[in-house]
Amino acid sequence: MWSALFPLSLGALIGALIGRFTHPLLNMGTGAFVGLTLVLFWYLAQGARFERWLKSPSSDALSRLRGPWRELGERAYRQLRLREQQASSQEKRLQDFLSAIQASPNGVVLLDEEGKIEWMNQTACDHLGMQIPRDLQQHIVHLVRAPAFTKFFAQERHDKEIQFDAPGTVWGKARHLSLHLHHYGQGKELMLTRDVTALVLADAMRRDFVANVSHEIRTPLTVLAGFVETLQSLPLDARESARYLDLMAVQASRMQTLVADLLTLSQLEGSPAPGALDLVDMQPLLDQIESDAKALSALQAHSESPVHRLVFEAPEVTQVEGSRHELLSAFSNLVSNAVRYTPAGGEVHVRVRRTPEGGMVFSVQDTGPGIAPEHLPRLSERFYRVDRSRSRETGGTGLGLAITKHVIQRHGGSLHIESQLGKGSTFSLQMPASRVR
Repeated sequence: MWSALFPLSLGALIGALIGRFTHPLLNMGTGAFVGLTLVLFWYLAQGARFERWLKSPSSDALSRLRGPWRELGERAYRQLRLREQQASSQEKRLQDFLSAIQASPNGVVLLDEEGKIEWMNQTACDHLGMQIPRDLQQHIVHLVRAPAFTKFFAQERHDKEIQFDAPGTVWGKARHLSLHLHHYGQGKELMLTRDVTALVLADAMRRDFVANVSHEIRTPLTVLAGFVETLQSLPLDARESARYLDLMAVQASRMQTLVADLLTLSQLEGSPAPGALDLVDMQPLLDQIESDAKALSALQAHSESPVHRLVFEAPEVTQVEGSRHELLSAFSNLVSNAVRYTPAGGEVHVRVRRTPEGGMVFSVQDTGPGIAPEHLPRLSERFYRVDRSRSRETGGTGLGLAITKHVIQRHGGSLHIESQLGKGSTFSLQMPASRVR
């Protein structure tokens, strides 16, 4: 207050002195009025300059202000800078928050009071087949055409989530989404989407797995129960009893093989990948596989010698890093499958070779009946069989290729299958160069 009154008082005093001593026509009152008028004009000029500064604040324009206007300007400038800093900080927090939502694996969509899209992240666009900014301000029901969603959105309460099929596929399967709606603000809604395709597929696989295991175990159990009932209820001679006991032993062996394969799969899924310090010599491994293949070939025809032409070709004996037990299981599964499904007199050719990149390929080629193209993508699924009756005749459990694929993937490799009906099949396991010595 004093800073504003002091110039006025000083101007009036100087005007009065000038009127008293310099001009005979002026008295002290007139001089004071003239001085006060001049000071007021100066105030008005400073006020106009201050107004221009308010429209475009800057430190240079502030330095040209004088008197109380400058003090007022400095205070206003400090408050303005403080507000700008606060606004900048809030803007940064908002951008960080939006960036976090943008990076979320869940889809986020903000809807206004009418159900129109105000904002959405890229995940929601991928889930629902929408685009930014094309679909902003569009009604959500016009973009998400799933009947289940339309019915859900029309309800007054949205306490539970819904699941529905969404556009696109995942791993060649239809995409499944889970969706929540939450009310916020004045009639606005937050929509959250989550891709549950993996969960749906895992649940379906679990159901199929339980059903398949139950079926595979029920069959030999039924046979065993029938033989036991026959032995208990009918008087049989020693030869007939021995025959029934042999058949029971076959079914018991089949169940033991199934349980062993299930345990193998469980151990593979629950254990860490093989380390790089374990070296496996391929030649002794191949010798054991060849010996087992010859025994299986003779057993298939109840012969004393193999009934197939077995060729093992390994010109480059090498070492691989991994688990000997797992690799033996994977390689043996391919060779035993080839022997089982190749008719007597056919050929099974096993090769081990190096790739130009330094890796290794273990391949098994047979002259069996071959496999139709539609079956090839599913051969490594658990319990999947091209011909169930033929598989049971050969004693297969339907888990061998699943185990083989799991083992080779644990070693960083891959399984490849080539086959033509009537021309045989070739199964190959490729190991990366990092695993080959």
